[in-house]
Amino acid sequence: MGKNKDKAKDKDAPETAEPAPQALVADIPFVGDITRFLNEEAPSALRDAILTAKKDEILSKSYPYRDEMKKKDYEAQMDALQIELVKMLWDLKATGKRLAVIFEGRDAAGKGGTIARMQENLNPRSAYVVALPKPTEREATQWYFQRYVDWLPAAGEIALFDRSWYNRGVVEHVFGFCTPEQRAHFFAQLPDFEKMLVEEGIILVKLWLSVDRAEQLKRFLDREHDPLKQWKLSWIDVEGLKKWDAYSEAIRETLKRSDTDHAPWTVIRSDDKMRARIAAIQTVLNAVDYAKKDAKAIGKIDNKICGGRSILDE
Repeated sequence: MGKNKDKAKDKDAPETAEPAPQALVADIPFVGDITRFLNEEAPSALRDAILTAKKDEILSKSYPYRDEMKKKDYEAQMDALQIELVKMLWDLKATGKRLAVIFEGRDAAGKGGTIARMQENLNPRSAYVVALPKPTEREATQWYFQRYVDWLPAAGEIALFDRSWYNRGVVEHVFGFCTPEQRAHFFAQLPDFEKMLVEEGIILVKLWLSVDRAEQLKRFLDREHDPLKQWKLSWIDVEGLKKWDAYSEAIRETLKRSDTDHAPWTVIRSDDKMRARIAAIQTVLNAVDYAKKDAKAIGKIDNKICGGRSILDE
């Protein structure tokens, strides 16, 4: 009798995710924290969406596609885009043009993977990634934009910023790493700073990758269960899961205050990584005039997932 009662109780209990595995090499911080958040703190609708999702299913109900892009279609389109990227870089080197691409978005929005696909066939001496760590004590006392200026591209170069000066608008604000006065000063100087870059001749492309809350949490869980990716988890990731609404407010304000005619934002819904990577590369290629540009190979940007601020779905 007691045994049957226990079985009935288990059946009614809410489903939970399996515990995260231990790291293979050593104890890595934050492994297990993502699973605990899912099981103990995540809204029930969010937890149910993740635990009941089918393979390749898009979790966001507002995303315009229900399934991920077919891999063969993705690879065929990506192969053509890679050739265009190589042609673009050759033209930059020949003409002395300079290109800076900013990749922003929430953690796990797909910035790193998109940058990797953009750079993989380019000369790393000419197309380099800028992923700056926490400022040193000395850098913290400098003009806020100063350490980014050092990494701006020279003639024939592409600088790919994996996060940028927009840290102050969002992450630093949400976590209290800057004062309201410092953030206000940042927004006051920002338009003129970016205008100077453009007037200097730098082609500036700003990409914001926007990911749904359930998809973000699912990607964190995937990292937590993959020994090769557990190192990516950080305190910011874990605590940021609890600050979704604060992030949303900061993101909307930041994009609104920094979306200018001379430096507009392109927002890409990145719930499907493959579609997002294609849209990001297409946006960059369209921003640069280069010799033997093949518009057919670049293709038409999917305006269901890529466009201006109005497409933001936070």
